[in-house]
Amino acid sequence: MQITRRKIVTEARDIFLFILLGIAMTYMLCTTCRNDFRNFVFITAFSSSLWIFLWKGNELIAHFISSKISWVAFPVKRMIVGIITTVGYTILAVIGLITFFKLVLHVNIGNSQWTIYSSVLITIIIALILHSRAFLQHWRLAKIDAERFQKESISAKYESLKSQVNPHFLFNSLNALTNLVYEDQDKAVEFIKQLSEVYRYVLDTRDREVVPLEEELKFLKSYLFLQQIRFGDKLDIQLNLNGATTDVPPLCLQMLVENAIKHNIVSEQMPLRIQIYHDSDYLVVENDLQFKDTSSDTPGLGLENITKRYEFLTSRKVQVLRADGKFVVKLPIIEVTIG
Repeated sequence: MQITRRKIVTEARDIFLFILLGIAMTYMLCTTCRNDFRNFVFITAFSSSLWIFLWKGNELIAHFISSKISWVAFPVKRMIVGIITTVGYTILAVIGLITFFKLVLHVNIGNSQWTIYSSVLITIIIALILHSRAFLQHWRLAKIDAERFQKESISAKYESLKSQVNPHFLFNSLNALTNLVYEDQDKAVEFIKQLSEVYRYVLDTRDREVVPLEEELKFLKSYLFLQQIRFGDKLDIQLNLNGATTDVPPLCLQMLVENAIKHNIVSEQMPLRIQIYHDSDYLVVENDLQFKDTSSDTPGLGLENITKRYEFLTSRKVQVLRADGKFVVKLPIIEVTIG
C-alpha cells in the first residue's frame, strides 16, 4: 500500500509539473493568448496534454518494450524498436490531440505541421532520456545479478568443498579405506584413486559457472563409488542419463545425492534408493522419503543454492516435488552454453 501511495504521489507531481510547463510555454510562445483568457486556457490544456501524453506515454512504451526485448541480450534491436515505436506513437498522439481540440473543443491550435515536427523533436529528446535511463537501469541490474550469482556460485563450491573435507567425510572415507586394505587391496587402490578424483574435480571447477554434463557425471561416479563402498547394498543408486546433453552448475548432482544420504535413513532394513535420470527437458534426481527425524524434513541450503544458480542460468525454474513417498528435484536442461 505504501508503494502504491508513493507511485500515486509521484504521478500526480509529474502531471502538476507538466501543467506548469504548459502554462509557461503558452505564455512565452503564444503572445496573442495573453489577452484572451479562454484561448489561453485551451492552448495551455493542449500544451500540458501534449507533454503528459508524450512523456508518460513514451515512458510506458519504454517499460513495455524493455520487458519484451532485453537491453543486455539485444541492445541494438532494443534501441531500434524503441525509436521507431516512440516516433510512431508521437505522431499518432499529436494528430489525435490536434483533432480532438479542433473538432470537439473547437480550438484552433495553429500550424499543425509545425506542432508535429516540434513534437517529434521533443520526443526524440525525451526518448533519448528514457531509453538511456532504461539501458543504465538494466545494465546495473545485470551487473548486480552477475555479482550475486558469482557470490552464490562461490558459496556453493565452498560448501561442497567443505563437505568433502570435513572430519566426518574424511573419517568415513578413511574408515572404509582401512577395511578395504585388509579385505581387498585392489579395491583399496581404486578407492584412493576415486577419492583423489573427487578432490581434483572440486578444485578444478572452483572458477567455472557451468560444466558439460559428461564432466559432472564422471565426477559423480567417483563420488558414488566412495558412497557405495561405505554403504554397500544399503544404498541403491540407479543412473540413467543416456542421451542427455546439457551444461550444469558444478557439483549440483553430487550435492543432491549428498542431501538425500544426509537426510534419509540408509540401513539394511530401509535401503535408500536414489534414481538419476533424464525426463524430457529436465535432469531428475529422485530418492525415497525416509527421513532420519522430523528436523530433516526441510530442504537444505545446498538445494536453495542450486535453485538460485539455475535462476541466473535459465528462465526455467528448478522444480522440487514431494509425492508418493518420493522426493524429486528436476533440474532444467540448459539449452545455451554460458561461457
